[in-house]
Amino acid sequence: MRLKISHMTEYNYDEPVEFALQRLRLTPRDWPGQKVLAWQTLVTGAGHQAFYDDHFGNRVELVSVIEGQTSIRIMAQGEVETEELHGVFGPHKGHAPLWLFRRETTLAKPGKLVRDLAKGIEGESDLARMHALMAAIHDAVAYKKGVTTSETTAEQALELGAGVCQDHAHVFIAAARLIGLPARYVSGYMLDGSDMAAASHAWAEAHVDGLGWVGFDAANKICPDERYVRVASGLDYTDTAPVSGMRLGTSPEMIIVNVTVEQ
Repeated sequence: MRLKISHMTEYNYDEPVEFALQRLRLTPRDWPGQKVLAWQTLVTGAGHQAFYDDHFGNRVELVSVIEGQTSIRIMAQGEVETEELHGVFGPHKGHAPLWLFRRETTLAKPGKLVRDLAKGIEGESDLARMHALMAAIHDAVAYKKGVTTSETTAEQALELGAGVCQDHAHVFIAAARLIGLPARYVSGYMLDGSDMAAASHAWAEAHVDGLGWVGFDAANKICPDERYVRVASGLDYTDTAPVSGMRLGTSPEMIIVNVTVEQ
């Protein structure tokens, strides 16, 4: 399947920006199940400073905002060819050791609710337990926009009983690590016309012996298929945020994000 993706983020300020240095994780790479046919990232009001691959293997662009700007636009777009791998990404690779993905993080730190959820997961194999975990989270956390933020933790999402794909992924990661499997957060895109998943999407992966990394999308209760494009992965959302960094001066009065995925 060939997917055309357009991802625009615009920051509008009521006062000129003094200084801002941003990391962009908006560039997909050739991975199992996907091949990037064309891709470009354009920035208006800022200039590229460096390109590098981080310790998780994500492609990162470093941009510095031009002093005095009141509007900054970042446009990422391209075409990716995908194939059906039934959620199996494969063996672990990269500079980050596998044991690192067992570590607790702020957003995926288990509390009582996560621990109770993990204790109730049963299955004859690790793969079966991860499928059961995905289904349990889908039932426990209703997909609802506007309830959580990028700083909502896995425990808070379970307490609210609602959230978006990011929250489902954090709950999965926290519980999977309790069960004893390395788990990681994946950001990317999904071709979907329903309200259950935006074009900009996130899911989780657990490392299963014999298969390697396997993806689980608890928001939709499916394993990623050819409709998915992965961009970045890490311990939680913090490591994969499309735009992050530091800024001096005023905060944006408005942030506009528009993402489209077409076949």
